[in-house]
Amino acid sequence: MTISIAETTPNAPTEPVNQPRVDTEVFERLANLSRIEYDRVRKEEAKALNIQIKTLDDHVKAIRSDSNSSAQLPFSEVEPYADPIDPAQLLADLSATIRRYVVLDNELADAVALWIAMTWFIEDIEVAPILIITAPEKACGKSQLLSLAGLFVARPLSAANSTASFLFRAITAWRPTLLIDEADTFIKQNDDLKGLVNAGHTRANAFVGRTVAVGDGHEPRLFDVWSAKAFAGISLEKHLPDATMSRGIVVTLRRKMPTETAERLRHANKEQFQILASKLARFDEDYATQVRAARPLLPDELSDRDQDNWEPLLAIASCAGPEWVERATKSALALSRMAETFVSTGNELLSDIQEVFEKKKTFKISTVDLIEALTDDEEKAWATYNRGRPLTPRQLAKLLSAYGIQPKTVRMVLGTPKGYDSDQFRDAFARYLQTSPP
Repeated sequence: MTISIAETTPNAPTEPVNQPRVDTEVFERLANLSRIEYDRVRKEEAKALNIQIKTLDDHVKAIRSDSNSSAQLPFSEVEPYADPIDPAQLLADLSATIRRYVVLDNELADAVALWIAMTWFIEDIEVAPILIITAPEKACGKSQLLSLAGLFVARPLSAANSTASFLFRAITAWRPTLLIDEADTFIKQNDDLKGLVNAGHTRANAFVGRTVAVGDGHEPRLFDVWSAKAFAGISLEKHLPDATMSRGIVVTLRRKMPTETAERLRHANKEQFQILASKLARFDEDYATQVRAARPLLPDELSDRDQDNWEPLLAIASCAGPEWVERATKSALALSRMAETFVSTGNELLSDIQEVFEKKKTFKISTVDLIEALTDDEEKAWATYNRGRPLTPRQLAKLLSAYGIQPKTVRMVLGTPKGYDSDQFRDAFARYLQTSPP
């Protein structure tokens, strides 16, 4: 299946009309738009026709269904709430609902509530952080939280075990919120999916090039992969690339204590979820301009990447007033401190090499001796880094090359082997570790 993105600008909203024939012409014109173009103009078109958005959606869907049965959307459209909403109360209700069904701290629930709201403003923001739901063991509520989020997000699409080809086309066509459970087994070995996820972090860079079959040949195509995405899985910090983890709002869950309770999602009154989703749709409708214009104050304690990730969430919180700005800031600081425990592989290696230099009280060391020292501690990753075997000199050199550090000939008492001296690491230690070597 080949999907091309129309390059024309959607027609301006139609003036209100009463003639059924003209109405039908409008419906047919809208049915011929791409999913993205239709999503951008549906509100204005419904208003111009003096009908509800759902009514317009039903007519357009019926026309598409008649012409192509595969054109059905994989999710239900949500009608915005009839009355104006209070953003602060909506976010508070959403956070409370999350805590009702999943055992987690207030800061985590607030972060998830803001991320859910962010999915509705996907066309109004420039950075879309991934929601990464992880836990060290099973039965911590990961799938429950992902399923709960799926009841509220804009255009939810459960995508576990989907092919990269399908996801490229699904995002281009529908701009869904991707919900991927068991990501620890799904994405680790799939380079196409890694590229899709990482490229879709910012709107400006949300394009992935692929060749697609056209007739008897192939053509290059750019796929627009801009969308909200959520992953759930066990110890995702071990399975997802560092680049992906840094693009996420990481929510780490714990197994509940016997004294802690959470209601079962399957026993819930689904109407309450539909009302909240409807209010989120109205939130987007009434506050899109304010979110686009927001320039929230970003805490200096956050890293540059964390500031990028939290800017859209803080922009949404600003619509709800000072209390929610304070709550969002508190969540950002709490989650960033938790994320610091997920040290990158390179950062871990630098820290361990620094420790080797200090313990041996030396300024230079051979590659052989350095690897022996790194792999001597069985609790560290290097003894089994090479698929259960010790780290190799080639792997060590590759990891350090990212920091501009290359092995060289070092003059030792017993010869001139390949190795490293501490001066090579001084800049990297100062930039990437909290403490630099003496």
